[in-house]
Amino acid sequence: MTDRLERQFAFLNEADRLKHVMRATTTVDGTRPENSGEHSWHLALYALVLADQAGPGVDINRVIRMLLIHDLVEIDVGDVPIHSQNGQAHGSVETQAAEARAADRIFGLLPNDLRDDLRVLWEEFEAAETPDARFAKSLDRVQPVMANLMSGGGTWTTYNVTFDQLEARVGSKIAKGAPALWEWVKAKARPWFG
Repeated sequence: MTDRLERQFAFLNEADRLKHVMRATTTVDGTRPENSGEHSWHLALYALVLADQAGPGVDINRVIRMLLIHDLVEIDVGDVPIHSQNGQAHGSVETQAAEARAADRIFGLLPNDLRDDLRVLWEEFEAAETPDARFAKSLDRVQPVMANLMSGGGTWTTYNVTFDQLEARVGSKIAKGAPALWEWVKAKARPWFG
């Protein structure tokens, strides 16, 4: 039991470092960048509150678990904004490989059963092929849109994002897991782009 607790707390202490990873997205009041720990918490709350937007068969408890761990790899890799490098950096082979190495290290701190459980859950989120993962990914895309709307443009201004780019990089992913949510958010975002 002592070794198990040592490993569990090693992981939990390492996860605290997520609070120091600054994101491009700001808090909704636009006063400062949010950190990845805040982002993960906020997404878990999004899942809880927006559960009625999930499709049939989506397990909100699994979605919340995914969202709590989905960005732990940023401890090693940092935040890779979806609109950076003209939308090319986020899904690049280099970023994916770096995130996989980070997942090996960070989840590897845990006892084997927890390591395997959380790693599989993280991979499911990344693949976005199951209903749970598609809904989780939708929320991960919605939250920055809402922050940008509330903060006067946020990263859209920073990265000179067009509405077509927003729809391709963000809207298409939201629509896969929460189509009615994307229609509502799109109606809010469209006027911002003129």
